[in-house]
Amino acid sequence: MAETSRPASGSHTGHSYSGGEPVGELVEQTRHELGDAVDALADKTDVKARAQENAARAKEQVSAKAAELTEQVKARAAQAAHLVEEKLPDPVKAAAAAAADQAKAKAGQAQQMWHYQAPEPIRNNRTPLIAAGAALAVTFLLLRRKKRK
Repeated sequence: MAETSRPASGSHTGHSYSGGEPVGELVEQTRHELGDAVDALADKTDVKARAQENAARAKEQVSAKAAELTEQVKARAAQAAHLVEEKLPDPVKAAAAAAADQAKAKAGQAQQMWHYQAPEPIRNNRTPLIAAGAALAVTFLLLRRKKRK
């Protein structure tokens, strides 16, 4: 009666030595399995990497959901616009179209005036002028509000 040998520590790796294969191959196989087990444990204990993986997964899910909701909102907005357009009386539609045409024409005229009447250094430095104008407007409104109190 031949019994299979087990490691002395009492743990069992699932392999038994039957004497048929060389001990060196069994040792290499056991080392490989042990290395895989250690790698798996290291992956489980790497909290930072697991948190980054979870964060990346959550980010992907949120992005996908945001894209889905954006498409839904666009579709509903298009439906609402279509319904409003259907329900608007023709005179209101005509007045709105005329107002839009007038606004486009005035914007075109203002752009032409800006191009022809504003000096070139001012035209090329619009951003600081716009910022200065906005700052002046805010200051004016704050002073006006302060006087009212």
